[in-house]
Amino acid sequence: MLDAAVMIDDSTGSPGQYRTLPMSTSFPIIEAQAALHHQYFLGLQLMVAVEESRETVFDWMFRLFRRQHEEKFLSSFEKLGLSDDPDAVACAKYHVLSNSMGGVAVEYMPETDTKAWVRFRYPRWMYAGPAICGIPIEASRGFLNGWYKQNGVSLDNPRLGFVCVSEDVTGQFGLCGYFKEYEHDLTDDERLVFAPDERPPAFDPKQQPAAPAADWTPERLAKANRNYAIEYIRNGMRALSEVVGTQRAVDLGKRAARLTGLQQYPILAAAVNTEDGGVTDAAEFISAIMAGMGDACVIDVSTTTSARVTQDGLRIVRGLEPEDRDTLLTCWIELWRGAIHSGRTFLDVDCEITETSLIWTIAPEAR
Repeated sequence: MLDAAVMIDDSTGSPGQYRTLPMSTSFPIIEAQAALHHQYFLGLQLMVAVEESRETVFDWMFRLFRRQHEEKFLSSFEKLGLSDDPDAVACAKYHVLSNSMGGVAVEYMPETDTKAWVRFRYPRWMYAGPAICGIPIEASRGFLNGWYKQNGVSLDNPRLGFVCVSEDVTGQFGLCGYFKEYEHDLTDDERLVFAPDERPPAFDPKQQPAAPAADWTPERLAKANRNYAIEYIRNGMRALSEVVGTQRAVDLGKRAARLTGLQQYPILAAAVNTEDGGVTDAAEFISAIMAGMGDACVIDVSTTTSARVTQDGLRIVRGLEPEDRDTLLTCWIELWRGAIHSGRTFLDVDCEITETSLIWTIAPEAR
């Protein structure tokens, strides 16, 4: 059963009651949403890697990380207090601070004002668990070209490049390299180079940058972690549509979402303390778990055999263009269909997409 966060408007318990679940700041629910979207991104990567070409993987990762770069890189510099640092140092610190807010461990090793290292530590967020065994090197090359190669361009510094000394899926020691400002303007081919025989200097934890504690409260960090994972899905689906076409992207996105939902339901249900039961339990699960997105839900159990949940807010698609919104929602809905269909009771789950809401209808499976 749900906890005290649920408010029942009609205490009779009879059909026709409305139950509203206000937006929650409960860390376990926010963390469950972060973990779910992380798993969805991993599953989508594996599905694309299995069913599409290596060239498609490269192009997808390139477009995804270039989009992320254009949306986040410069706009976050001032927030992270990096505007006054030398460019190479600022870039390295940026990758430490921005990734740490998503739960990604990155170490920072400065050498000079013109050379600063970053090293991503295992386990890697991008390829968590055994997923790393199914990702081709083209994924790594795609995001290196999409983001790291672009830093100097975005900072209007033609002398700034990135030297990669180790990658994730090659059996080396994880993603590692340094930002370097050269004494000459770089050609396109020089902005990203590989030097596998080089090693980073020793890590000194006293030099590790940290976000101001007053600005980044535990609650804000939990939401940042969730949003970090969500952005990979939002931008990942848009980039995938550009590479393989909308219909193919939807096919891959829906199947990966459904499989992820099927796998993740026990973890999600535990986060909101709902039971593996019937129609009402499923409706309460949807309402409760969506609080971790900051979405508000109303449950209508006006009949004894079905329930309707109206979900408002839809953080997952805020700010997206209509076509991108429809594509993402069509796939995202399958996360929750999969979760409910994994239960012991066989249920039908329909979802209507409106301009402002999702309207879920849950009923016993029709035979």
